Formats: sequence, C-alpha cells, structure tokens
Amino acid sequence: MTDLPLIHVVGIGMTGADSLSPAVRALVESAAILVGGQRHLEAFDYLLKPPSSVESWPLGDFSQTFEKMRSRHQSHPSARIVVLTSGDPLFFGLGRLLLANFPPDRLTFHPHISAIQLAFSRLKLPWQDATLLSVHGRSEALLLKAIKRGDTKIALLTDSVMTPGAIARLIIRLDVPIHYQMWVCENLGDPAEHIAQYSLDEARAKTFAPLNVVVLRRQPNNQLTEYTTPHQPSENLPLIGLPDSVFQGFPDRPMLITKKEIRLLILGELAPLNDQVIWDIGAGTGSLSIELSRLCPTARLYAIEKTAIGAALIEKNAQRLALAHIEVIHGSAPAALKGLPQPHRVFIGGSGGELLPVLTWLSSLHQAALQPCHPMRIVIALATVEHLSQAIAWATQSEIAVRWTYHLTQINVARSIPVGSLTRLSPLNPVTLITLQTA
Repeated sequence: MTDLPLIHVVGIGMTGADSLSPAVRALVESAAILVGGQRHLEAFDYLLKPPSSVESWPLGDFSQTFEKMRSRHQSHPSARIVVLTSGDPLFFGLGRLLLANFPPDRLTFHPHISAIQLAFSRLKLPWQDATLLSVHGRSEALLLKAIKRGDTKIALLTDSVMTPGAIARLIIRLDVPIHYQMWVCENLGDPAEHIAQYSLDEARAKTFAPLNVVVLRRQPNNQLTEYTTPHQPSENLPLIGLPDSVFQGFPDRPMLITKKEIRLLILGELAPLNDQVIWDIGAGTGSLSIELSRLCPTARLYAIEKTAIGAALIEKNAQRLALAHIEVIHGSAPAALKGLPQPHRVFIGGSGGELLPVLTWLSSLHQAALQPCHPMRIVIALATVEHLSQAIAWATQSEIAVRWTYHLTQINVARSIPVGSLTRLSPLNPVTLITLQTA
C-alpha cells in the first residue's frame, strides 16, 4: 500500500471498526493521523491510547483542518492521513469538499454502504427510480420540488433542524394533492436500529433518534377512492375553499390544479348565483366546478375537459366532494360547447391554444341569442403574458369593445411553510384574471 495516495477517505458504519473489511481496517490502523468527527474518532479510540503515536484531529472548522493537512504533507510527505466519514463519502459526504481542496490523485476513497442504500434494503424496495436528497445542513428547495412533482420515491438524509417531524409538517402545510407513506429508519446498522412506518400526522409530533433516514413513497390514486384529506374528515370540510389535497390529480402532473387561494378569487370574479348556467372550460380535475357546486347547489354546471383522464378525474372528485350534479363534457372547446344551454357565467381555465376561437364563439353565441343572458360574465385565468396580451387584444377590438367591458386582477400569493422551527413564505405562480362582461 506504500504507493497509494497519502490521504485515504474511509467510510464507516454504525459499528465502527467492526464495519470495515480486514484490508480497510488495516489501512486505518496504519495511519499516522486520523481525521474525523468525534463519533468516528471514538470508534478507533484503541488506536489513540498511549503509548500510541497516532494523532487525532477532530473535524471542526473544515478550512482550518484542510490547511493543517496540507501543512503536514509539506513537513512530513510520507505521513499517512486517514479521514473517517459515515457511509459513502462521495454521497452527500465529505468527499466533495476534499476534492475541492486537494488534487484527486492525492485522494483515494474506501466507501461503506450508504445509509440510504441500507434503508432501501431494509424496506425491500428497489431504489433505482428513487429521488435521493439531503436536507442535512442544506436548503429544503429540492425536497419541495420533488414533492410538487409527485416523485414516486424520495429518500432523505436529515439533520437536527429538518427532522422527520419537520419534514412531515412541511408536507402537510404544502397541501399538495399527493399522498405519501413515510418510513423513518433510525440508527441503521446499529443494534438499536429501528424502522417504522408513520402517517404524516403521527410523525409530525414524534421525536426520533438523531441518526435517521426518511423514505417517502407516493400512494397511487387507485388506493385513494375513499380519500378526502389526510388531516380533515369529510364532514368537516369547508363549504368553499377546499384544501388542494382533497382532489385527485393527474398522475404525471399532480400540481396541475387551480390552487385554493386562486379558486376563491375566481369565484369572487365570477359572482355566481343559484339557478344560473355555468360553464367551466378546461376544467382539469374539476376543482372549480366542485367549488361552484358547493356554493350554488341549484346552478346548472358544465365541466368541459379535452383529456379523457381529466374527465375521469372530474367524475371521481365530484362523486366525493360535489354537493350538486356536474355535467362532465369530454371534448375540446369550442366544438364541445355546441348544444349546451346558453351560459350566464363562464370560467376558462384552459383553452388548449384555442383561446381566441373560444372567446369569439362565446361572443357570437351571446349576440345571436333571442333572449340573451344579461349580463354574461367570462373569467379567464392566465399564467403567461402572451395569452394575456391575446385576450386584451381581442377585448379591445372596436366591434368587441362596444359590447364587452373588461378588467384585470393580478394575483401574487405566498403560503407560509415551516422550515424546522422557523417559517418562511413560498410563492405560488402568479396568475392574472381577466373578467369580461357584456356591456
């Protein structure tokens, strides 16, 4: 081993020296200097007792320790330095920082099985398709993205701030229409190892061992047919402003839903009344139609959706949450609108690139009616400036402007989310509503 690089980075397990192969253990025992955290150094305290000449350098300030290592190399080129880490040093470990501070040809790595690999082995779950993250001293931003994408499996290295309980509280507060099973794997590889599954409500208030791995597994929609919300029984749901989490969403686009705060503002702009005919064009999962059914149970509601899976989701969501019948129309507007009773109110949440043809058709329908509904109101939710520009250009045409008025409402909403013991605001995507009304 004399021709190997002088800095060896050794990953160890919970049982310390006993977790290493004979060859790697011999390498550690031949070190002149051991570098590591207190727990790692204590695993080899038998090497450090007098009359041993082995030096131990606790990892405190990384930059100072690395400078000390460089200085020792210069003064004692043949001194073997061994850096002790947990698991695989190149998996969210010290390896990245070492490579940033020392030439690669001066380093060699001896990984141990990682805690996440061990967790999936214990759970008997394949993990080639898992999203692997660390919130150990890191931002929760990547976890937020993974949850909002609805990733099927997520494994997390935690810390004293982003504990399993803090992670559970964060997911609950996100109010996403996705539901996860949570496993907490504590002290993996140790005699005190403990692995258990928890609901988010159970985990949010529980204390866990400091050394743990969290594994989240998304539940398929077909297991949620009787599901309302994990934190609120159906009889306690509000009349309007339903939590986003109660709706079944698109499997590949779980966050494609008009968010609760936006829905409430849309309802205000629509100003619906009982007994009116109301169209929801591009209804998606049916969230707005369902809110309308609860607010105006005697209204005649039509949810128009071009995708088959969307139409099926509207039916499923309506069965569980609607208080009045919703007629689901599977088809693309404006063709799918023909033959429907003339509307008093129209919401356009999606138009499949046919916004102008839909608006033109609605205007012609109202103008041609023998007994036009008065006033007719259209509310459009727009996420891009290009579509907003299209809608304004249509509304300001001279022949349209004499019959329709419009106004804009820009919505910028942020929700509070817990980050450990702190709270920060996480913005939703901005939306602009354009409200058109017959003059």
